[in-house]
Amino acid sequence: MAEPIAFVVITGLSGAGKSYAIKCFEDMGFYCVDNLPTTLIPTFADLIARPGQQIRRVALGIDVREGEYLQHLLDALAALRARGHAVEMLFLEASDQALVRRYHETRRRHPLGGDGHVLEAIHAERKALAHLRELADRVIDTSALTVHQFKELLVKLYGAPRARPGLTTTLVSFGFKHGIPIDSDLVFDVRFLPNPHFADGLRALDGRDPRVREFILAHPESRELLARLQDLLRFLLPAYEREGKAYLTVAVGCTGGRHRSVAIVEELRGFLEGLGLAPTVVHRDIDRE
Repeated sequence: MAEPIAFVVITGLSGAGKSYAIKCFEDMGFYCVDNLPTTLIPTFADLIARPGQQIRRVALGIDVREGEYLQHLLDALAALRARGHAVEMLFLEASDQALVRRYHETRRRHPLGGDGHVLEAIHAERKALAHLRELADRVIDTSALTVHQFKELLVKLYGAPRARPGLTTTLVSFGFKHGIPIDSDLVFDVRFLPNPHFADGLRALDGRDPRVREFILAHPESRELLARLQDLLRFLLPAYEREGKAYLTVAVGCTGGRHRSVAIVEELRGFLEGLGLAPTVVHRDIDRE
């Protein structure tokens, strides 16, 4: 009998980081194949699932270069699931501005940009892949991530098989001046809390520093906010799990994403860990000026 395999299908916009993601998955011990024709995916799965094979985690890179094969992707993934394999689709994207900048920096040609108009090619690709984005299990926007932050996030999410089944939680701190994370399920605004940015000796620190934490939590509204957020999450988490939701991303924003949002996310991390969860924490804008 064929052994079940965990498949992660990495797709998304050209320039959003698929090639780098595949390298990261390879470093994490995944067997990686880039641009395997989608119609061959079930056959490939049968080959590596034969008794005696040691491959248990596979990452497949799929993008718009698949051409006519792209329309068969969903059928191929359904065939994998019918064989008893676990399948997750990871969709990578970035803003138009970030993608245009990356193409200009690398001087590479966009797969759909035969006439050289990069922005038009990006818009065409967004349209072509819109249905895959809607069906993806996880969407990551790489616009504001450095390669080091991107790799750290992938390692946290996929570095080892999850020991605890059920809801996977991600906490994100961010600055509203840099935009709301588009993959957020819940967004909380903490800009009404006292700002350490204007406190003597705290501006150069961030929300992970005990002095910043102490400053923020010294105010009654901060403690009341935390209590209300904890009550809300305590209520929502079991409900989401009962509904079969696999992922929950909670985003907390302040003005710049360096002090208040970071401190609140760190407090929520401890709260979720106390519930037996192991949340992934991303401080998206903590290193911005």
